[in-house]
Amino acid sequence: MRYSRVCVLAFTVMAAATGGLAFAQGVAPPAPVESAPLAPPPGTPVQMPSAPAQAQPVPAPEAQPQQQPVPQPVQPPPPLSGPVTPQPMQPPPAPPGPIEPQPVQPPPTLPAPGQPLPPAPSQQQTGLPDPNATLSARSADPSDVGEVMLAPKPVLTLSGQSTWDQGFLKLSESFKALRAEAQRSGLAIAGRPLTLFVETTDEGFRFDAMLPVAIPPGGQAPSLAPDFRMGTSPAGPALRFLHQAPYDDIDSTYETITAYLEAKNIVVKDTFLEEYISDLNDPGDPNLEINVYVQQR
Repeated sequence: MRYSRVCVLAFTVMAAATGGLAFAQGVAPPAPVESAPLAPPPGTPVQMPSAPAQAQPVPAPEAQPQQQPVPQPVQPPPPLSGPVTPQPMQPPPAPPGPIEPQPVQPPPTLPAPGQPLPPAPSQQQTGLPDPNATLSARSADPSDVGEVMLAPKPVLTLSGQSTWDQGFLKLSESFKALRAEAQRSGLAIAGRPLTLFVETTDEGFRFDAMLPVAIPPGGQAPSLAPDFRMGTSPAGPALRFLHQAPYDDIDSTYETITAYLEAKNIVVKDTFLEEYISDLNDPGDPNLEINVYVQQR
């Protein structure tokens, strides 16, 4: 595009110079035409004509020197790019080697009936007892009835009795007393608190409040206050039911348990065990969780 525009500009300059030269070399302009004066009107005195003025010669136009067109520098066309050097082709990536099969981890095996369960993962990693450990792992479906194996645990025990109306308050006070005694005697808490209902009547119930603890090295029990004793939590196969509602509605959970046992024709022990995943702070807490365990005869 730049080369074409330069050629057009050079052609325009040459045309203008040629036209000027033709005008300079043209024919001289014509001589002036002499005209006779008109006759005066009648009655006008006649005046003698004066000597005619000599006509001044019109100087011929001087010949202008011929202007040579100034040649415009012609821009050379843009140089063509040099030959493209072919790039060497990269070889395709080598196919991956054969994938080595990874060893398949065997599924965890459950302990034989009557054997204690292994400690929780947190206890395995730290070597310290877990105060939030439960007797069984939580089910993926809270409404499902689980068949579990309860492992015996050493527990700090406090026995008592209460009416049904005062049951929540009595149990809450018992667990506070157990925690205070465990701290005083240097026992580490190793699980969630439990209640074993020993006897029930229409007026109330008798119970054993339990707190799982870790036995000190050497297996010697510490000295305890008169109302406390060391014991062992219930062990063996059991059915677990989950209560997830206020404590005031726990009767509905026991009605579900009774209907399930009757439908399956299962005969269980008179005692049953409650495990409190949540702390007993408010009987109206809708997020309260309690595991209820019943064992067959």
